[in-house]
Amino acid sequence: MTTAAFAEETEARLAHARQVADAVLFEGYVLYPYRASAAKNRLRWQFGVLVPPAWAARGDEYEFQHTECLMEPRPGARLAVQLRFLRARRRTVQRAAGGGRYETVPELALPDRVLTTWDEGVEERVDVTVPVGELTGGGVEVPVARPAEEETETVRAEDGTEAGRLLRRREAVSARLRLTAEELPGPYRVLRLTALVENTSGWSPHSAEARDAALPHSLIAAHLLLHLDRGAFLSMTDPPRWAGAAVAACRNLHTWPVLAGEPGRADLVLSSPIILDDHPAIAPESPGALYDATEIDEILALRTAALTDQEKREARGTDARAAAVIDLADSLPPEVLDRLHGAVRTLGPAPGAPQAAEDPFAPPGTARPDTPWWDPASDAGVDPATDEVLVGDRPVRAGDRVVLRPGRRRTDAQDLFVHGRTALVEAVVHDVDGGVHLAVTVDGDPGADIRREQGRYLYFQPDEVAHPAQEDA
Repeated sequence: MTTAAFAEETEARLAHARQVADAVLFEGYVLYPYRASAAKNRLRWQFGVLVPPAWAARGDEYEFQHTECLMEPRPGARLAVQLRFLRARRRTVQRAAGGGRYETVPELALPDRVLTTWDEGVEERVDVTVPVGELTGGGVEVPVARPAEEETETVRAEDGTEAGRLLRRREAVSARLRLTAEELPGPYRVLRLTALVENTSGWSPHSAEARDAALPHSLIAAHLLLHLDRGAFLSMTDPPRWAGAAVAACRNLHTWPVLAGEPGRADLVLSSPIILDDHPAIAPESPGALYDATEIDEILALRTAALTDQEKREARGTDARAAAVIDLADSLPPEVLDRLHGAVRTLGPAPGAPQAAEDPFAPPGTARPDTPWWDPASDAGVDPATDEVLVGDRPVRAGDRVVLRPGRRRTDAQDLFVHGRTALVEAVVHDVDGGVHLAVTVDGDPGADIRREQGRYLYFQPDEVAHPAQEDA
């Protein structure tokens, strides 16, 4: 295979892993409510930050990532490595003061956005291709150097006059990527690949400087993508039995390698500062990048759409990616929101069941069952709309009112806020363990209609409520 053909194949294979790799690169990049002024957006860059050695000497963070994994290369195999990270680009806002003069200000308000001081993340890539045979012995060392840069962007008002400008500066970043391989004894030809990424910046902090001063000299969200054109990598979480001891002997510091790309292939590895399973994938229902760590897409999209116009102006001025999230949340059609409302992937049709139609929103080859995995209508013995349950000595069904008296089990802090409130019973629900629950909406809750429309109720057991007549007595 020619060098050009190998590069084309590598790019095609890395594309299979890049969606997940992008999620790693931008995990927690800007958090809801997507404004620079939000407290949780003032302490950023939590994953894969490789700081300058002088800052690492303080003991809080590290200047390196060390990856070890096993591979079975065939003769003539080549290894492609892509180091990816973000550089912090510090943005300063200045207002035009006339006569070609500018003054630095905390923010600059425009009709469609509010511009503020902010650290933008600029993606950097380092690509290396090397024959596997050259990795044994001394291996390969690749220096990484990015010079300091400054940019200026003019900001104009609605009438076209100059309102101010944005100054953007990136500090110099230097690093080193080392690749070595060692053949291991055993029944099969296996090499242990070592990839070391180090920040080699000579920057030193002053005694009073905080972490923000080190970030422009750091590699942020650093991770590796590895592609082997001939042969395969071994899973580090589920290796073959014969390779278990060799996998256990591998050292992975501040990162973890997993098989990437589609299941069934083992030519790609993602070494990530966030622990993942083999063959990680973005949920097909996800409408786009939301950047907010650990949040659920549906909740986050609804919260974002509910921001005030002023809050959206601030978010749009914070960062181009934050602006894209606002625009995405404002434009989501109802059918996309419906797709976000839960998904079952682990339960398939019963043996011998008829073949179901393809779901256009599911991964390729996944069939949509004709009925949900659990459908109340399939059991004629239950009906949430008409079933009754005794509360004290009185039957209660959908449409009745009860007084909430939770707290017996003390499992939810929300109990404090609804104790003593009256609520409308929307349904009497039986769970798969034989328990009975009352699905209710609280009287006076301004969101009751939305809860009812979406089927999102509060649930209480019969001994956590009282009948109003019993309360009066």
